[in-house]
Amino acid sequence: MDGITFGTGGWRAAGDEFTDERVRAVGQAVATYLRETGTETGGTVAVGYDARATSEDAAESLADVLSGNGFDVLLTDRDRPTPVLAYAVADRGLDGGLMVTASHNPPEYNGVKFVPSDANSAMPAVTEAIEARLEPPRSLPAADHGTIERFDPIPAHADHSMALVADYLDVDLSGMTVVYDAIHGSGRGVTDALLEDAGATVIRRRCERDPTFGGQAPEPGPETLAGLPEAVADHDADLGIANDGDADRISICTPDRGVLNGHLLFAGVFDALLEDAGARGPAVRTVSTTFLIDRIAEAYEVPVHEVPVGFKWVADGMAAHDGLFGGEESGGYTIRGHIGTKDGVLLALLAAAAAAAEPFDDRIDRLFETHGRIYADKRSVACDEAAKPRLVEALEADVPDRIAGEPVAETVTVDGFKFLLDDGSWVLLRPSGTEPKIRVYAETTDPDRLEPLLEAGSDLVAARLGGADGD
Repeated sequence: MDGITFGTGGWRAAGDEFTDERVRAVGQAVATYLRETGTETGGTVAVGYDARATSEDAAESLADVLSGNGFDVLLTDRDRPTPVLAYAVADRGLDGGLMVTASHNPPEYNGVKFVPSDANSAMPAVTEAIEARLEPPRSLPAADHGTIERFDPIPAHADHSMALVADYLDVDLSGMTVVYDAIHGSGRGVTDALLEDAGATVIRRRCERDPTFGGQAPEPGPETLAGLPEAVADHDADLGIANDGDADRISICTPDRGVLNGHLLFAGVFDALLEDAGARGPAVRTVSTTFLIDRIAEAYEVPVHEVPVGFKWVADGMAAHDGLFGGEESGGYTIRGHIGTKDGVLLALLAAAAAAAEPFDDRIDRLFETHGRIYADKRSVACDEAAKPRLVEALEADVPDRIAGEPVAETVTVDGFKFLLDDGSWVLLRPSGTEPKIRVYAETTDPDRLEPLLEAGSDLVAARLGGADGD
């Protein structure tokens, strides 16, 4: 089983490393795990897949292994979004689910993600238990095999999304024009249809399946969405919305600001929930997400809970604190009453409803006027996996007194090292959980300070890895 290592939620690999043999081994590990931890006989598992070239074949292999182990399998009718598959697991009371996807990674990647029976993001104890059970597939006698049936998970998820968003905000989007960009991924025909059903006029962009995603990673950031602001302007649209390859993440594009960063999307939706619906409850945000959330929460006298980076921790925090809205600056969010999985489909409807109540540009202007403007960004510094513990040890042993000339007021170690500075800005250094990189994040209220903070954070990484004493 060499070459299979579980990370966030499951296994991900590039190119020739994603083999049918390994896919089947993962399927067997999940079957063994489910049998040993719950289902003694029978049971049903959902299997879905994204738009990548190898995904449907891999999903069929997983279905074959699971049915050979006695499980009935519900296999999606075509490539579908990860959150829609996850919702089906919870809605139908299934034993679990498997999703073949590499999410926002480049097209040469693929992977298998495990969805527990409660549809929350799989915690490390679960993925470690599955990884420990990796082995070649084995099969029961043919008479004991389960069935494999194709199914469409969309209607149940769409009905739930419409009803849940209506509980918070008016979802009548008539009169609103939205440009939807699927980046050739699995949100096509799903997110756009949901917006149309809510009354919006939808202009579709890159809504044809392309397993190569146009030759780029299907990550909805400013570079990938370079043509979306122009499309919004050309169609005099109220909003642009984009999903990543498996539609668990979302970005929006406003007429004035273009592609909005995840900090401001979080702030705008959270404010809309608190102001327009009168809903109350905490925000759950990752340590890398803006303090603007805290200022909004303070104005409404609700708490904020800070968690490590990774949506499993957001979901855990939402459950522990009865969170109203939770998410991370990378574009993954969920809401009270939904599953603990980031859902770019439901959030598209929620963001559009928030924009219908007050245009995002106007809302962000108002939030800045009330709470102060923020400038935030991130970058990555290459770092071998073996060097990551050395960096952590160096920072523990030698915490800087100043960063970019500003005194360090407090150090937060929820995930990595977050240095809170006297002027209200902050710098976060944390090892990536998925790539050989150190992530450097910064936030400030002064636009001229953002780049120096990011540079200082990157220099601090280099200095500590190199054994220097600089700060």
